[in-house]
Amino acid sequence: MHEVTKQEEWNTQKPNLPFFKVDPVMVLIFGFLTCGLYLIYWNVKAAEVINAANEKEVVSPTIALITGCCGLNLFFYWLVGRDGLPRIYQLTGQPQKDDSVLLLILGFFFPMIAAMIVQSELNKLYN
Repeated sequence: MHEVTKQEEWNTQKPNLPFFKVDPVMVLIFGFLTCGLYLIYWNVKAAEVINAANEKEVVSPTIALITGCCGLNLFFYWLVGRDGLPRIYQLTGQPQKDDSVLLLILGFFFPMIAAMIVQSELNKLYN
C-alpha cells in the first residue's frame, strides 16, 4: 500500500519578520506630501523586512538610506526586485516573477509607484 504524506504548514518555521504593513496608497500619499522624504524612512523599513524574509542582508540599511537621500532609488528597487522579492514570492506562495527591470524603470521615473508595488508584495507576508 502506498502512503501519501502531506507536509504540515503549522509546524514549519517562518522567519521572524519585523511588522511593516502599510497601505500602498498611503505610501504614495505620504511620499507626495513629504516631497519624497517619507521614502527615505520607507526604504530603511522595507530593507529590514526584506532582509529578515531572506534571512540574509540583501539591502543594507546604509544603502537604503543613501539611495533614498541621493535620489538613487532605482538602484534600491533593482536590488529589491532582483534579490529580495523572489523569497517573498516563495514565502507567500506566489509564482516566481522578475520585477527588477520594471522596478528599475519606475524607481527612476516614479519612485513612489515602485514603492507601492513593493509594499503591496510585503503586505502579503502578513496575511
